[in-house]
Amino acid sequence: MVKGIAVSDSQMKIKQFLITGRKLPTKNEPNPGIYKMRVFAKNEILAKSKFWYFLKRQKKVKKANGEILAVSEIFEKNVSNVKNYGLVVRYRSRTGIHNMYKEYRDVSVCGAVSQ
Repeated sequence: MVKGIAVSDSQMKIKQFLITGRKLPTKNEPNPGIYKMRVFAKNEILAKSKFWYFLKRQKKVKKANGEILAVSEIFEKNVSNVKNYGLVVRYRSRTGIHNMYKEYRDVSVCGAVSQ
C-alpha cells in the first residue's frame, strides 16, 4: 500500500459478528450450555459457517446437533480516533506450528483485521 492512497474497497469488506449458539436440547441434557463467539467474515452466512467450523473442533458440537440463537453485527463506537490493534495468529507450515503477533494501526478493528 502506497502512502496517500485511500483504502481500497476489498480491505473494508470484512465485518465483525457476534454469534450465539448451543447444542440442541435432549432428554439427558434439557438445558445445554450457550456459546458466544466473535467472528470476522464478509457476510452473515460465512460468519455462521466459521462459527460451526470452530465450535465443531472446540466443543464437539456439529451443525446437525446444534442451533444458532442469535447473529448480530458489531459496529465500532468511535471511528474518528486512530488506534493500535494487536493480532495474534497461529498457523501451520511445513516445518511446524508458529505463533505470530503483529500490530496494525487503524480506526476500526475490522480495518486492522483486513490489513
